[in-house]
Amino acid sequence: MTKPGDPGHAAAARADAQTHASALLDAEAHEAGGRRRGRPWTLHRRLLVIVAALLIAVSAVVGLVTVAVFHSASLSRLDTNLDSAISRTNLGPALPGDPADAPGIALNVPGQEAGTLAALVQTDGTANAGYITDRGRVLELPADVAEPLTTVPADGGSHTISIDRLGEYRAKAVERPEWNGITVVLALPLGEVTTATTQLAITITIVAVLGLVLALFVGSAVIRRALSPLANVTATAQRVSELPLERGDVALAERVPVDDERTEVGRLGTAFNRMLGHVASALTAREHSERKVRRFVADASHELRTPLASIRGYAELTRLHGGDLPPDVTHAISRIESESVRMTELVEDLLLLARLDEGRELAARPVDLERMLGEAVGDAQAAGPGHDWEVRATDAATAVVGDEPRLRQVVTNLLANARVHTPEGTHVVASLDREGDEVVLRVSDDGPGIPPELLGSLFERFARGDSSRSRRAGSTGLGLAIVRAVVEAHDGEVDVASEPGSTVFTVRLPAAPPASPVE
Repeated sequence: MTKPGDPGHAAAARADAQTHASALLDAEAHEAGGRRRGRPWTLHRRLLVIVAALLIAVSAVVGLVTVAVFHSASLSRLDTNLDSAISRTNLGPALPGDPADAPGIALNVPGQEAGTLAALVQTDGTANAGYITDRGRVLELPADVAEPLTTVPADGGSHTISIDRLGEYRAKAVERPEWNGITVVLALPLGEVTTATTQLAITITIVAVLGLVLALFVGSAVIRRALSPLANVTATAQRVSELPLERGDVALAERVPVDDERTEVGRLGTAFNRMLGHVASALTAREHSERKVRRFVADASHELRTPLASIRGYAELTRLHGGDLPPDVTHAISRIESESVRMTELVEDLLLLARLDEGRELAARPVDLERMLGEAVGDAQAAGPGHDWEVRATDAATAVVGDEPRLRQVVTNLLANARVHTPEGTHVVASLDREGDEVVLRVSDDGPGIPPELLGSLFERFARGDSSRSRRAGSTGLGLAIVRAVVEAHDGEVDVASEPGSTVFTVRLPAAPPASPVE
């Protein structure tokens, strides 16, 4: 074990600090991850996203196929026009006197379109080219601009080329062997085809977007209507969850309206209604069984009071003549008397719990808890002189409305619990305070504490802490159960917090109205 000032103590402190900082960082990272993940998607949103994804995929496929087919058909028409333009040239078998005039001869033909290019490519790669302007004039094309025309292969097919300052063209080359290998190249502009294809793509995109928005709007309404039975199931389940089902007669009249049992949602509603019926039947059977048990405990406790009183009376009567009896018989009779007293207390506790379970009304009179607490601590000090008792009370109004004998039993049981389950010399503090509209009673001690595994069942009946806190046996395990039952019957609450060296029982009760007199 390290002491303050030792190197081991400092190292342990640093390790604890690092562990604490690491835990804080992990918590912050977990919280940040939770924020990044966001809230989960609802079924309505998921269906909308699926519908939108399907529509986008279908629209994209249809649009791409349509644009591709339209572009291909437009190129085919342009290639047909290009073949017709080549057939209209009607260049003779003899080479013109000046090869530079050949493009003009190929272009100055009726029916040739504006923008048509023509080139006469020599065997050395040079070309004489010209083009038709928008006004129908034939002009010479510079050699550097006409260079792409020289790259068109004479394979009988049409090819797409890009000409500087003029754009893309669809070109076709025809080799003329009778002209000593000279090749004639004719080209038509691709601008109209490209523009038409682009306009079609834009139109399809706009229509697809508008259709997607309309489909999502309509789909949202349809999905919401289709999921409305699920909303009814959720609302019904919410209403059922708010019903007091823990005790008393339970009437589960809530049901889900079912339109058509043949649908999935209809079958879900029917199954949910059937489940509610089974739950209602089970709760009713449970209440009847518990009522019989409570009635049996109440009747048995009531009937046992008379024979126990008789046994105690005969034991006392016999003990008065103890001088005429052997010592062992006198001891046995004294044990019978003490056990009958203990059993009488147990029967009285069981009878009180049974009556509280049946919901019997308690008295509703002003009770001065400060006076009651002082008297109860005085009694506890007389019963446990080995403990250190202390009372703390404020000047605030600490009166409540309730049943004084039952509330006195609450205070007495809490003090007895602290006395019985802690060793002598334990400091026990009973305090009374006012917090808002509540009167708060606390009974704390610096004893060994309650094991964590017992805290959850500490207020249950016949719960015992003898294995860890008690230094003596004999507890019936009903004292704290009575505390909780009486406090809850007064619309209050009780809880406990415990660790080694500190155990605090806290009782909260509604404060009495200011105008209520205190008896």
